Amino acid sequence: MKRRSVATLATLATASLVLAACGSDGGTDTGSTGAEDTQSASEADGAAAGGDVSGTITMGFLPAWTDGLSMAYLLQNQLEEMGYTVEMQTVSEAALLYAGVAAGDVNMYPSAWPEVTHADYMEEFGDDIEDLGTYYGNAKLTIAVPDYVEITSLDELADNADMFGGKIIGIEPGAGLTRVTSEEMMPAYGLEDSYELVTSSTTAMLSELQGAVDDEKPIVVTLWRPFWANSSFPVRDLEDPKGAMGEPEGLHFLGNKGFAEEFPEAADWIGQLKLDDDQYGSLEDMVVNEYGEGKEAEAVEAWLEANPDVLPALPGSE
Repeated sequence: MKRRSVATLATLATASLVLAACGSDGGTDTGSTGAEDTQSASEADGAAAGGDVSGTITMGFLPAWTDGLSMAYLLQNQLEEMGYTVEMQTVSEAALLYAGVAAGDVNMYPSAWPEVTHADYMEEFGDDIEDLGTYYGNAKLTIAVPDYVEITSLDELADNADMFGGKIIGIEPGAGLTRVTSEEMMPAYGLEDSYELVTSSTTAMLSELQGAVDDEKPIVVTLWRPFWANSSFPVRDLEDPKGAMGEPEGLHFLGNKGFAEEFPEAADWIGQLKLDDDQYGSLEDMVVNEYGEGKEAEAVEAWLEANPDVLPALPGSE
């Protein structure tokens, strides 16, 4: 995304987040502002098990990006245990979320990709964002096909455009994955003239993938790891001999400037949180698949019960 576009989105982000906060009646607004204030997750002001900390932390995330969705609800659970009030704010585009954090309209982005995928956004907004820690260290962007498709490498796509109808099925237009695919991968492998990158949403991409798999038809999609779809669908990553999709990166917790000073106990605990592949995968699968929409808080409770020793100890619980 060009610098001018990102700067424009910063203005839009602030406006949309303010409108969402002022206009919410407790329901879900799916209008064109790009953000909706979905819920105040806790009415407690310090009565939870941590006890002596307080304050309201606004958590911003993209609900279609299930790494952020899962981590938002996990952090909501634990921060409320400490005594914080957590407000959940959903946003439709990553650029809006980075701009919202930088402007202070959102306190925290719970699963960001700032090293590679969102490097442009960090260049633009990073001076007003605090890096609170990395919870997962092997995230990567991928291009994938069903395992019944014979090709195994990105350098085979150019000669097989007809097999895929000349389309790569992507996700949201503003996603870092979309930018890397269109600006880095497609030129590197000479696909600009033979393929169209079709963008709409993660949900729409998964629907297209499901339909193709059901009919055993060829399809090529943009994916990433960690993501539950890699184990739920019979897909494999295409090899990337030119490294056009970028190196593996970490998933970070990002806060607005001054977060650690305003919420020191939260920042300290967040900085200690680490998950490996199995731990993260089980969390996301439980939130997204086993429990599903509307039952995220229940899913987190079930995951915590099944994984009692994974998270850092809460302040005052030792």
